[in-house]
Parts: sequence; structure tokens; C-alpha cells
Amino acid sequence: MSRVRVAVLVSGRGSNLASLIAAAKAEDYPAEIVLVLSNNPEAGGLELARAAGIAALAIDHRPFKKDRAAHEALIQSTLEAAGVELVALAGYMRVLTGAFTRAWEGRMINIHPSLLPHFPGLHTHERALEAGHDRHGCTVHWVVEGVDEGPVIGQAEVPVLAGDTPDVLAARVLEAEHRLYPECLAKAVRSLSSPV
Repeated sequence: MSRVRVAVLVSGRGSNLASLIAAAKAEDYPAEIVLVLSNNPEAGGLELARAAGIAALAIDHRPFKKDRAAHEALIQSTLEAAGVELVALAGYMRVLTGAFTRAWEGRMINIHPSLLPHFPGLHTHERALEAGHDRHGCTVHWVVEGVDEGPVIGQAEVPVLAGDTPDVLAARVLEAEHRLYPECLAKAVRSLSSPV
């Protein structure tokens, strides 16, 4: 079976990356993680990837100052050199430019810690609690130019319980993310030959 070559972009510890790496070990999984990139040289996700035998590179955004296009150009050339066919964002804490998202439209996915369209952006758990929602969760979606606006691939719900704090709720959502993301990456890969 020919597997789709995937790059995962991370900024932090890489817990969702770990779930994708574990899923990709299965012989019948349709994606192969060939590269992990981070804008943060200290990201724990880089070590996770290296420990799994996956190429891992840091392309630090800080030397580029405010020149996001130049930073993304280096990311783009690195992805192309690795023969990447699909990009998965997993806690990548940079807003990507329109040019980059358009270049990868239909070939880039993201996981977001809310049930979109509720609570795009940051501080989703605090906002869900403040709004009094009784359900929260996570969404995997195709990346488009608007932040957290792309078509939904899949969602997982968790209950909001009495006494929840943002941290407690975040931990419950994260468990759901670890189950959802591998399923949705496989679904995205299988749909690559179809329009999004």
C-alpha cells in the first residue's frame, strides 16, 4: 500500500503528534509521517519525532522578525524537499499567511480545542465555561485562510461537568483529541483525490 507522506507542524510538547505517530505504526494506516517541523527549537515534539526515527527540524521564526513570508518560504521549501503531500498542524501556534494556506488548501488540516464554529482562536476552555455550555470538545478541520474556519472533518464531544476548571476541562478535551486526530488524518488522506 502506498502511503501519503505527511508533515506535522508543532510548537510544543507534541501530545497530538504522539497519537499520530502511534496510529501511523499500523501497517494499514494510510499516512506516513515523514517530517516534523517546529517554529520552536525547544519543542518537545521534536524529540518525540526523533525518538520515533522521524526527521525533525526547527525553523525558528524569531530570526525572521516580522517577515512571516520569509519564514514560511523556508518551511515551504523544506516541505517540498521532503516530498510532503499533506500537512497536519498539531499545536502549531503561528497564524499562517494567506499565501501559505492557499498553497496547501485541500492538503492541510488542523485540530482545534472546541466544537467549531464555537470558540475559534485561543482560550477555548475558559470561554466555554464562561458561556455556560454543557458540551465542549474538539474539531479537526481543513485549513483555509480564515482562522479556524475551514470545513470540518470530524468532531468529538466531552461533557462540561460541575466544578470544571479550564485545566480540568482541557485535560478531558485533550484525551478526545488524541482519539479524534488519527481518525481524521486517515479520513483526510483518503479524501485527497476528491474535492474538499
